[in-house]
Amino acid sequence: MGQRAAGSPGFWGRGVGPGVLFGGLTSVVSVAVIGRAWAACDVGSGSAANSVTLLFLAPLVWVAAGTPCGILYGALARRGRGTALTAGVLLALSFTWLLVTWLGMPDDYPAPYCPGNVPPWWPVFLPA
Repeated sequence: MGQRAAGSPGFWGRGVGPGVLFGGLTSVVSVAVIGRAWAACDVGSGSAANSVTLLFLAPLVWVAAGTPCGILYGALARRGRGTALTAGVLLALSFTWLLVTWLGMPDDYPAPYCPGNVPPWWPVFLPA
């Protein structure tokens, strides 16, 4: 491995900021969409219980999404910032879709309001 200049961030230092940013955005969007899906499909015992569940879920999603985004950004930052940012955005979007379709639309829950446990506002072009 080569020497790095004094003051320049190393592999881990490059990805911390983008990892925190992408993880936070993924967490906020995922929790908001999951809450909206649960409300539309009448999932859970009430809005207060769902809110507490989502409140505890938010930091877990932040860490689970931010860590791979930060590592990916740190690894790809040498190729160029644009490449690293594009890869981070794509990873954050796919992680958000995965969480929303996995946690927001449970298959084992009876769906009195949502046929197939898919909310009526869910875009048709996105698989659920």
